[in-house]
Amino acid sequence: MVSRSPLVIGRDREVAELTRAIDAARASRGGAVFIVGEPGIGKSRLSAEAAAIAFAAGVRVLRGRGSTIGPIVPFRPLTEALLALFRSGHPPDDPALEPYLPILGRLIPDLHQSGSVAVGDSLIVLGEAVLRLVTVAGRGHGCMVILEDLQHADAETLAIVEYLTDNLVDMPVLLVATIRDEPCAARDLARSATQRHAASMLTLGRLKSPDVTRLAASCLETDAADLPDEVITRLAEDSAGVPFIIEEVLHQLVADGVLVNGANGWRVIGTLRADVPETVLRGVVDRVGQLGPQGSALLSVAAVLGDRFPLSVVARVTELDQRSLLSYLRAAVAAQLVAPDESSPDWYAFRHPLTAEALRSNLPPTDRSEYSRQAAAAVEALHPDLPGEWCQLVATLQADSGDIQGAASLFAEAGRRALADGASESSVKLLDRANALLQGESSAESKAQILEVLLYALAEAGQVDRARTLVDTLDEQLNGASVSRGTRAALHTRLAKVYYLAGLFSEGMEQVGVARQVLDGHMTEEHSAAIDVIAASLTRHVEGSNRRADAEALARRAIASAERANAVNVLCEAWLIVGELSRERSMQESDECFQRGLQLAEQHRLPIWRVYALVLCAVNSWMSFGDWAAYERTLQEVQHVGAVTLGYTVKANLAVDAVLRGDFVRTAELIAQNKPEMTRLRLRPQLRFLLMVQTTLAAHQGKRFEMEQSFAEFSEWQDDNANELPLALGLARAFCALLEENRGLAAEELSEMVAITEDLPSTFHLAGRHGLRLFLAVLEGKAGWAEHGATVSTTQGAMRWNRQFVKMAEAVLHGREGHVEEANAAADLAQEDSEIYGMARHLVLRLAAEAAIADGWGEPIAWLRRAEEYFHQLSVPAVAGACRSLLRHAGATVKQRRTGIDQVPDDLRALGVTVREHEVLQLLVERLTNKAIANRLHISPRTVEKHVASLIMKAEVADRTELSDFAASAYGETR
Repeated sequence: MVSRSPLVIGRDREVAELTRAIDAARASRGGAVFIVGEPGIGKSRLSAEAAAIAFAAGVRVLRGRGSTIGPIVPFRPLTEALLALFRSGHPPDDPALEPYLPILGRLIPDLHQSGSVAVGDSLIVLGEAVLRLVTVAGRGHGCMVILEDLQHADAETLAIVEYLTDNLVDMPVLLVATIRDEPCAARDLARSATQRHAASMLTLGRLKSPDVTRLAASCLETDAADLPDEVITRLAEDSAGVPFIIEEVLHQLVADGVLVNGANGWRVIGTLRADVPETVLRGVVDRVGQLGPQGSALLSVAAVLGDRFPLSVVARVTELDQRSLLSYLRAAVAAQLVAPDESSPDWYAFRHPLTAEALRSNLPPTDRSEYSRQAAAAVEALHPDLPGEWCQLVATLQADSGDIQGAASLFAEAGRRALADGASESSVKLLDRANALLQGESSAESKAQILEVLLYALAEAGQVDRARTLVDTLDEQLNGASVSRGTRAALHTRLAKVYYLAGLFSEGMEQVGVARQVLDGHMTEEHSAAIDVIAASLTRHVEGSNRRADAEALARRAIASAERANAVNVLCEAWLIVGELSRERSMQESDECFQRGLQLAEQHRLPIWRVYALVLCAVNSWMSFGDWAAYERTLQEVQHVGAVTLGYTVKANLAVDAVLRGDFVRTAELIAQNKPEMTRLRLRPQLRFLLMVQTTLAAHQGKRFEMEQSFAEFSEWQDDNANELPLALGLARAFCALLEENRGLAAEELSEMVAITEDLPSTFHLAGRHGLRLFLAVLEGKAGWAEHGATVSTTQGAMRWNRQFVKMAEAVLHGREGHVEEANAAADLAQEDSEIYGMARHLVLRLAAEAAIADGWGEPIAWLRRAEEYFHQLSVPAVAGACRSLLRHAGATVKQRRTGIDQVPDDLRALGVTVREHEVLQLLVERLTNKAIANRLHISPRTVEKHVASLIMKAEVADRTELSDFAASAYGETR
């Protein structure tokens, strides 16, 4: 007989569905299938059948399994599955993977780059990296990822599985996962995904009597008709239709000589025993006993290690020579107790978790403790640094052996490693385990150090309330034992960082105060640096009239302390904070601070601080000179270290550069490329900024309807700590009003922007406060040399985007005073600065032309002709019409634009709508009066009235209100 049926019995429907899913993945219609059922029901058998089908179809198959070694092993199933891509020596190679390779290094050692980190990148970014890797692996014939025993997986693995499940549509990837049908996070995930139609779930039921018979016949390699009736009855009644129990019972019956195969086929000798579950469990123990004392000891040691076990550790504990070890192991394989673990050389696995559970429960407590102690010592001898899952394995073994202090220390170390890998929830569980083990122990310092890391892990996991409770009950947590002032202060400093990350700035400052109070008179340089740098970050965000100055003073004090204490990470962070704060008064000083941070990061090999410094340097270069190439260079560096989130920040900055340059095609491309990814990765700050750019893109083309739609989408992503609103007001809404020739509305938008920025922690250098607002006020006669001088004296007024407005405002002021040469010189400088800013350049010329005509300076006729041509091509009729009107007023000839019928949408042209009626109808979307439309188009209200009457007839509507509704409908998609 064979212990396992070579056939999949009773799962025809499930096999058919999996086959369809495999075929769909091969056609780039990927998806996810969750196989759910009780232990022994055949989940692994079905997944193996799916793997065989996929393999036969040429699909690449990757397999991983949830770990039962220790409490949790972050990312283990994914790591095991993805490692198969790299064992061949020919890993997937695709340019799209390059920025994600350092992040994948958290899962795949082959990709880990020395000195490369992806600090700050979320699990969603890691999920995207995995998605891209398996997508590349699946090109051509598809890829199937099988994750077994997902109920044992850590929270971070489940987060990535959920991300994959939601994003496999149109990908050549099929995800198949097996889950026990018991309360667990994995089952909840599967049900949720199924409810939102992101996956399908196959719930395996117990086999019915005919299928039980077929399975037994398959195992015994005979026909169903040849099986003894009493065996069939016994299996049908007592197995409850669970395939594993059926196979185990048959194996035991044959091994005991109760069911024998003779010349006349299979027959029963003696009496069939009852009580199947106990028979299964005792049968396992009996079968192990048949291997002899040493064979039994070997498997008992293996069971202590878990459902899977490394042969090297078992050999060291049992002290068996290689020949004896392999001999007993072959006997265990022949007895169908264990099998080689195909995914990991030198590892074996019990054929079913019940086997290991039975052996562990059969061990006396003293034997289990001793085996655990010896196994822990063996692992430490073989793997002194305890890399990867070895750390948790030894921690679990030490806890089982009674070494509480050692176990707590290793669980804490595993928690720190998990946190560094971005597995914050797993980190919390591991640190909680360490914390719980130390209850009643005397080492308060050790417990406090664990609590400090736990605080940070809780913050990263979003459990701020629990972090707060943890510190509030600190004395209780420490069992009333005293700890050093430094340790207690470190806890409160860590909590301050927790509150900062959560946006709870006032609460953070309270913790800074407590930390200082605890250290009163005992402050070391290291303590001072750590407290001051977080205090500097918090001070920028709390209320106060001198918060920028106070924050900088704290950051500089942190620098002095960190230099004396040689705290390099604090030193880098503090220099970057000072650089951002000093930007308002001196760009040169800001650059020098960023360079200091950059040099420190490079000197001490701190890659994440290095790329942050590079990005900040690029921001300064762009603001000062409009140097977009600095962003391109920095983006390559950011992608090299795998800081994907920071990379999207740089890409958003490239988008804002493109829109200000008037390169609307490139702006739209950058938005289209990055918006879906930012949305999928849930990068809220980067997405908000990009939505601000999207709003600005519509505004700079005079498309108010699209701008309002984008602004509404942008507003949906705003929150209490979002700081992009002033940019949306100054770069988008104000410019849209100007392109509608509505300077009053533009001034109102800028005034709102100024009011908002008074109470926000950051400065918005390009939002209009230091350039456009001054220019408009000078044109209206509401600002003069005093206001101009105040702006020129600022660092912001010297930034290239702002300079074009400031210098043209200077030209207007000189012109009013009759200083023609000075006005011309200032206008020339303004045009040099505005050379790279397409739309803004022409808008400034149009606005300045009125003053130039009135005061006799500059080249207003040439300016207006260029601007009229530009805005005509951009389809901004209000500004183009204003340019033509000013040209007529100045006595210049005006190009006739009546031939612009191609600007009228096809459906309106079919109704007979003329070019001028098209311009009027566009403005009716805003429900403007005849006078307001006349002012925009520089025609008479009477002419507008005639066009409106004509449009009512052509649109076949009843009145002006319905005509406005018609206009909104007509331009809703085209504008």
